[in-house]
Amino acid sequence: MQQHTRTVLALAATALAVLAGGSAHAQAKAEVMHWWTSGGESAAVQELAGAFTKSGGVWVDSAVAGGENARAAAINRIVGGNPPTAAMFNTSQQYLDIIKEGMLNDIDAVAAKEGWDKMLPAPIINSIKVNGHYYAAPVNIHMPSWFWYSKAAFAKAGIAAEPKTPDEMFAALDKLKAAGLIPLALGGQGWQEVITFYSWLAQAGGADLYLKFYKDRDAATVNSPAFRKVLADFKRLKSYTDAGSPGRNWNDSTSLVITGKAGVQIMGDWAKGEFANAKQVAGKDFGCFPGFGAKSPYILAGDVFVFPRTKDPAAIKAQQQLATSMTSAATQVAFNNKKGSIPIRTDVDSSKMDLCAQTGLAIMKDTSRHLANPDALLPPDVMGSVQDVISKYWNNNQSVDDVVKALQNAIKS
Repeated sequence: MQQHTRTVLALAATALAVLAGGSAHAQAKAEVMHWWTSGGESAAVQELAGAFTKSGGVWVDSAVAGGENARAAAINRIVGGNPPTAAMFNTSQQYLDIIKEGMLNDIDAVAAKEGWDKMLPAPIINSIKVNGHYYAAPVNIHMPSWFWYSKAAFAKAGIAAEPKTPDEMFAALDKLKAAGLIPLALGGQGWQEVITFYSWLAQAGGADLYLKFYKDRDAATVNSPAFRKVLADFKRLKSYTDAGSPGRNWNDSTSLVITGKAGVQIMGDWAKGEFANAKQVAGKDFGCFPGFGAKSPYILAGDVFVFPRTKDPAAIKAQQQLATSMTSAATQVAFNNKKGSIPIRTDVDSSKMDLCAQTGLAIMKDTSRHLANPDALLPPDVMGSVQDVISKYWNNNQSVDDVVKALQNAIKS
């Protein structure tokens, strides 16, 4: 009987060991939630997945269409106790609440080993380092205020050079309209409308005006002549959009520029991934410029991955492995070449990157041009209120006086 008992216990111990090994192997898999579903984005995310796989991990892709939907799904799972290994957010204040609730693991070990304190730009560090700890791994630097244009459309409209001032931009839009083209390709969705607004505020109004509004939340600035002009010119841009604009996805608007049906799109450099996916070449088939003039502000936005709280050593190892592989120099070049953004690090071989990316990397060396993105400066609820005001103004017959009052109220909240 004792021998039988010992045999049973031995078999049980063996079975438990096998199960433990299997469990550890399963936990080494990394379920990664993100919202990269367009053609260019899907190609880019495969670079991150491939790098993690090469490092010995198993990438389990969990894509949810739409940024707001994906973030909501990730938060629901984190709060509900069934978190993914990693979840994507923007470089912003979007994940501060779950940090405060102790629902994320820090990745200080990776940050220390890779030298993030010295390597990353200050606006990025300020977004991902909270109370002295790194809670997110940045994978790119997106500049949301690029101007993309079709070389063929500009040629058809007789536009010889890139606009270097707001007045020159309006003149170019007029020529595109006269040529029977869509001057400004815009998807009429709230987030696209607010990008157009803050891009125009930063590029036409200037960094000081932008920071007075988004950082200082200064009500008097909103009523200033300079800010009022930005609002009036922003609304003027709508007259250059087409009837199909409302509700259109951003990548469908980019497609209009790619096919030469539209002249210009104001959009983040993730749009370049769509040009790359269409086999178009920067400087030949399309052009790009990050603002008006040689010292225009360069808004630093982007994407990060956070790592939900776990005490499982295998899961923690997978999280740190993800953070390391995502931010390596080789992965950064391969991923950002397809994503349209630029690497988070400047110690990469830029010769493998296109004209737009090289322009961005060169600008990154001039810290005086760095500008934090609105989501990094405003809490999500306030940013949402501002977006609501801007969308209402864009889509309705509303006076500048009315929108000034509405924005003043929005930034008080």
